[in-house]
Amino acid sequence: MENVFKLGTKGANVVSTRSGGISGVWYVALGATLWGLDPLFRILLLKSFTSAQIVFIEHLLLACYALPILVKYRKSLIGKLSLGVIGALLFISWGGSAIATILFTAAFSHGNANAILLLQKLQPLFAIILARVMLKETLPSKFFAYIAVALLGTYLLTFGFSSPEMGLKDLGTISCLFSILAAGLWGGSTVMGKFLLQKKLDFPLVTSLRFLLAIPLLTVVLIASGDAWHVTGTSGALTLMAVNLLFQAFFPGLLSMLLYYKGLTSTKAFFATLAELAFPAVGICVNWLVFGQKLTVGQLAGFIVIWLTLWVMSRNQNKAAA
Repeated sequence: MENVFKLGTKGANVVSTRSGGISGVWYVALGATLWGLDPLFRILLLKSFTSAQIVFIEHLLLACYALPILVKYRKSLIGKLSLGVIGALLFISWGGSAIATILFTAAFSHGNANAILLLQKLQPLFAIILARVMLKETLPSKFFAYIAVALLGTYLLTFGFSSPEMGLKDLGTISCLFSILAAGLWGGSTVMGKFLLQKKLDFPLVTSLRFLLAIPLLTVVLIASGDAWHVTGTSGALTLMAVNLLFQAFFPGLLSMLLYYKGLTSTKAFFATLAELAFPAVGICVNWLVFGQKLTVGQLAGFIVIWLTLWVMSRNQNKAAA
């Protein structure tokens, strides 16, 4: 595994997408794959902390990486902090990291889970529209075929060959509004991240600012929630919890974002948002292998469809760059 500080030394270098190099699509997909491992760490932590407390602690730990990187790259910010750049940084930090997660979590406590998951499939559409308007990205040939097949794969991954049990009333609840807003914020974060990289901000710097700028907002959320801290257990259990927090922060947290932004430097935003579908694909496998939730034939078909789509996209991107 490449050391995270070595990843930061040449952050401005664009990942080669020529034949023989690793396509940026795969870096994005690998980062999203690590997000799918998140439940392995988070479920154990939820026995001792609330969600807000976990995210707050994670960001404090990640500041150990983010602060040195910010100091190292501080001179590269000179002349680049326009209103657009500041707005994009706040969007990916406050909107993508904090608010979207809060909305998505709140949605499950208010409504039909199937409706919430189905509406999350709108995320690529938000990213495509915003990338076209903001980044002036032109849609490549066969793109609509890619998105149609990818969305079919995610549907199969979520529901298999059966149809979700819900009606129009389930799609008209406040929970679905929360889900749509979360999808919009996550899709928009992909585009804003690409915008920042186009402004020649190094990807380790973007990653560090994403973590650091979220801390003030998370502090406010934590105080407003009024959740009491309950950390109990034997010394062995507390040690295990501390190790778990470290892995949670630096493995699916930091490493995934470094890989994600590294891939985004050489990948168009609408390709990246499809590559992020690796996240639910891996999440389904984790639920099957670790938590014993049965994987249906339809879900297996969806898993295969998603990864085949990523493979075809990667090949076509390499050919275009050759």
